Amino acid sequence: MPEEVAAPPHRPMRADARRNAAKITAAAEALVSEQGADVSLEEVARRANVGSATLHRHFPSRRALLEAVFRERVAALCATADGLLAEPDAGRALTAWLRAVATHAVTNRGLGTALTHDGSTEFGESCHAMITAAGDALLARARAAGAVRPGVTTVRLLKLVGAIALATERDTDGPAEAEALLAIALDGVRAR
Repeated sequence: MPEEVAAPPHRPMRADARRNAAKITAAAEALVSEQGADVSLEEVARRANVGSATLHRHFPSRRALLEAVFRERVAALCATADGLLAEPDAGRALTAWLRAVATHAVTNRGLGTALTHDGSTEFGESCHAMITAAGDALLARARAAGAVRPGVTTVRLLKLVGAIALATERDTDGPAEAEALLAIALDGVRAR
């Protein structure tokens, strides 16, 4: 019977490697916001001030890098929702979070599409589930406070914000236009 070989123990990343990974992710995040998800990996390496080999050592594929960027953005969006749970005005908290979702969606500039173009949906579904759960908590508080009209669901709100982001992503000032459209839409969400 063949002897099984144990995998080597996972060693923690060295400090300089962690810094490089963080620089690459930050550069990719900024460039995706500026240029969209088709940004050149060479440009990411240049902006991060690392070599192409360093970039590929940390992120062996474009998808791995884009997933890291998206994962960080989703985590930040969920952290924003958690922080807003302490806001005394539940309606204001929900509105603030929906504005954060709009900013998230506008700055992604095709990132979600790029991550699902090959038909794989597991990553996108897990991120969507995290965002939905964060929104559910805020919506439940707003509903209990009578701040939203009946029939409003987190999924519907996310679709609404996503549609606004899609409609404005090519505008010269997409974030400002998204904010203006979101203000109009949120007026229809509030309880009368």
